[in-house]
Amino acid sequence: MTEDRPFGFLQDYHIHTFLSSCSADPEQTPERILQYAHDEGLKEVCITDHLWDAAVPGASDWYEPQDITHVKKSLPLPEDPEVRMYFGCETEMDKDFRLGLAEEHFDVFDFIIVPTTHLHMQGFTISDEDWGDLSRRRTLVVERLDRLLDGNYPFHKMGLAHMTCSLAAGYDNSWENHIKLFQEIPDRVYEDQFKRAAKVGIGIELNTPINKYTDEERELILRPYRIAKDCGCRFYYGSDAHHPKSFLNAASEHATWVRELCLTEKDRFRPFGS
Repeated sequence: MTEDRPFGFLQDYHIHTFLSSCSADPEQTPERILQYAHDEGLKEVCITDHLWDAAVPGASDWYEPQDITHVKKSLPLPEDPEVRMYFGCETEMDKDFRLGLAEEHFDVFDFIIVPTTHLHMQGFTISDEDWGDLSRRRTLVVERLDRLLDGNYPFHKMGLAHMTCSLAAGYDNSWENHIKLFQEIPDRVYEDQFKRAAKVGIGIELNTPINKYTDEERELILRPYRIAKDCGCRFYYGSDAHHPKSFLNAASEHATWVRELCLTEKDRFRPFGS
């Protein structure tokens, strides 16, 4: 595979099963995910159910049942000669910048994704005092990524999940507010962060529903990804599918990301050496 070839739709490293409480869809099984991979010609897929490790204190009521024992119920994953399935997780960063996966358990997972934009969990990922303050939310988005990059983590098998997610703005008017939130983060801040991200080797996820934006909105949302590319970051696609119907948009979303960012194979994040 030559490095100047277009970034093919070969991987999806952010997929939930029914074990994630926000899915709970009995049809969203590892077997159905494997079928999706075959339907789209994918070579690698990774299951990333929501996780808060029981070894880390402070889980929210929503996260507490979703521990390692729970997410391991998807194992063993189906084996297939054409598709490699990996066992990962989507863990969390709480309002005290604590990661929901204990250091001694990183080896349990093939891949670990961390959202720094999950600011919709009042009292857990964001304090009550900061809840209604968009300016404070902007500061937190920046600080949370800084704290993640400061950590002593195995970044070679980690991804930054949906870094422009609308949930950074909470719930009320989140669509308009999240665009404003990311628009007002200066280029120099992004440049500093993405230079560090490239240095430690974390992958940058292509996830936001890019086709839902107007042309003007899309340009604003694409800005940090363009900066990340210029800084040498590598990218992977994650559908964040919670239900089988989510698979229907994946190829179209992927194609838009590739076209807008002019991605080639040299830009691909390869946590599994593929």
